Amino acid sequence: MTSQDEIAVTPNGGVAAMLGPATLDVFDKAVVGRRTESEVLLAALAAGRHVMLEGPPGTGKSTLLRTLASAAGISLVFVEGSAELTPGRLVGSHDPSRVLSEGYRDENFLDGPLLEAMRTGGLLYLEELNRVPEETINVLITVMSEGELHVPRLGLVRATAGFALVAAMNPFDAVGTARISAAVYDRTCRIRMDYQSAPDEEQVVARAVRGAAGSDGIVAVTDAGRSVALVRATREHPEVRIGSSVRGAIDMMLVADRLARLRDLPANDRGVSLDAALAALSGRIRVQEGGDRTAEEIITELWHRVYDPPAEAEHSDDPGKASGATGLDRPAPRVPR
Repeated sequence: MTSQDEIAVTPNGGVAAMLGPATLDVFDKAVVGRRTESEVLLAALAAGRHVMLEGPPGTGKSTLLRTLASAAGISLVFVEGSAELTPGRLVGSHDPSRVLSEGYRDENFLDGPLLEAMRTGGLLYLEELNRVPEETINVLITVMSEGELHVPRLGLVRATAGFALVAAMNPFDAVGTARISAAVYDRTCRIRMDYQSAPDEEQVVARAVRGAAGSDGIVAVTDAGRSVALVRATREHPEVRIGSSVRGAIDMMLVADRLARLRDLPANDRGVSLDAALAALSGRIRVQEGGDRTAEEIITELWHRVYDPPAEAEHSDDPGKASGATGLDRPAPRVPR
């Protein structure tokens, strides 16, 4: 292990060449409301550092990194972290059939994602780091510390200049995750990526909905504000452990649009809107353990809170609405537990 004074600094040439306002304009066009995070990510990778992106799902971590790799013209090797990601799958292995006939030869070795990124000087993007087994993480620690890896029956593989590890993790979902050791944090620059502001999330939804419209018509985005408000409400509900990401608002609007066409109703029809909300959000939230209500019941409550606010009912000319009726043609569904 090298001493602190001997730690090598190998700037990432491809990323370093991108430092400047023009590159940040590229990020602004691809990712909404992430200027600070974009600047820090760009600077850290240009300085030859490894990076940890930490935050809940749907906050633009993958988009941010793909934008960087595309703009810099460097390869991005993606690997999904899970309990099945063994050191062999990450590093690679010899082709068994060729080993039987030819023996252990370098040309028989099939590179895994780690060696692929090391040899090409690319970025290794590892999602869900806290779901990866400890023995696999230990391999990454060695590479981050030394910039090289000794592979049995293959030899020493040194990382090409520009190689960097960017790991991402969601700290909120503890199911199937493990605590990340201090050794990992000591070798990475940590960038925290929280949920964006409401206006930024509305812009994300509008972009995504327009982009997914296809050739059969443009999806109206006038209701993006309320769909985002509903999604954000799931993150603050006391009975919800994990709320929905902004992807829930996107799905809600797209499903509502297609459902309205199927029923020959406007997309903002109340029944259409509620059904779309239940489909898009009930599977995304995680209810607190020991709670008395289902995800569907909580989503229905929040939908009425956002789409049926008391102030609107008090000033309504509709007697039924003023008396507390929802205005739907049918009662809100209650799903059996």
